[in-house]
Amino acid sequence: MKTARSGRFVSRLTRDTLALILAGGRGSRLKQLTDWRAKPAVPFGGKFRIIDFPLSNCVNSGIRRVGVLTQYKSHSLIRHIQHGWSFLRAELGEFVEVLPAQQRIETSWYEGTANAVLQNIDIIRRHAPEFVLVLAGDHVYKMDYGSMLAAHVESGADVTVGCIDVPLEEATAFGVMAVDAEWRITEFAEKPAHPQPMPEDPTRALASMGIYVFNTRLLFAELERDAALAESTHDFGRDIIPAVIRKHTVYAYPFRDPQTGSHGFWRDVGTVDSFWQANMELIGITPELNLYDDEWPIWTYQRQVPPAKFVFDDEGRRGMAVDSMVSGGCIVSGAQVTRSLLFSGVHVHSFTTIEDSVIFPEVDVARHCRIRRAVIDKGCEIPSGTVIGFDAAEDARRFHVSPKGIVLVTPEMLGQELHHG
Repeated sequence: MKTARSGRFVSRLTRDTLALILAGGRGSRLKQLTDWRAKPAVPFGGKFRIIDFPLSNCVNSGIRRVGVLTQYKSHSLIRHIQHGWSFLRAELGEFVEVLPAQQRIETSWYEGTANAVLQNIDIIRRHAPEFVLVLAGDHVYKMDYGSMLAAHVESGADVTVGCIDVPLEEATAFGVMAVDAEWRITEFAEKPAHPQPMPEDPTRALASMGIYVFNTRLLFAELERDAALAESTHDFGRDIIPAVIRKHTVYAYPFRDPQTGSHGFWRDVGTVDSFWQANMELIGITPELNLYDDEWPIWTYQRQVPPAKFVFDDEGRRGMAVDSMVSGGCIVSGAQVTRSLLFSGVHVHSFTTIEDSVIFPEVDVARHCRIRRAVIDKGCEIPSGTVIGFDAAEDARRFHVSPKGIVLVTPEMLGQELHHG
């Protein structure tokens, strides 16, 4: 059934579903942002981490049984889940379990996304779900999985794949599918060099969101079949999905905005440029991703900090932020912040200007700095008089500069060995 107030599906389908969030990857295209943390643990949107979006989607959809599969440098991710996601009630059958690579059935670590699920097959069996919802832990979006589960059951599918259309030139980074008039998948290729365009729009391709609904028995059978293949990479996109298409009923589920029917907001924030751009979109007047939605809150862990403070009102030394998002615990002291996101605990000192930038938690920016089009990692102490984003050659000498000119600054680049998460 649907709840009367929100129209979302909260039903037996969601109660009988176990969600598995694949959160073990490094995300190497984010460069030094993932030197000391897994990609799902990267801060996003002023106060969240990327993992909060699929976790919030699960809770808001009525899916209260969730496993998070971790592997690469997972300490800060595990700590965040423990602190922020322990409110579910185990005595009611609700949980967010962390499932680290622990060689449960093999003497190796996770080797591919399908292998990661296979290595937890005994845990899945113990929970006895009717459906298993497999999710990527490194995308930013809001989605009602209940609607997808309902479509899965109504279509009689063995597997349903969440999909969204993307520009053809970007489709090489995704699994690309072809569907018939009923949305049954007829072809699937993982990260093809020459993606197949959509028949109705040759400039776009139908891409997998990395979201799969499996009937549990079929999932077990396919994981065990794939594990026996020496030539397999044991990956859902490369191996499992192409194989099941040939033998079983597999449908695509197009991700739509429930209010407008248009394409839903979904971002793969896998590069420095896309990460910066997705954050910048949030400060628009009416961003596609509405973080102020009471009907679909994004849950997270946050420290108890005082409100943001802006001090000094002198000419040339005015503490202010315009077209920006500023989190609690920040102090903007006689500085100007424009079109930027400040995470909690940032301190910007007098006579400094920050433009078009993403500043992670606990950054201290000293006086007389000029920063623009930058991502500043957690805990950085920016020395007085530092200039970032104005001289491409100088930026490239000291920091990482993305193809579109975004400057990434980490403590290590500043000679500050913090080794944080």
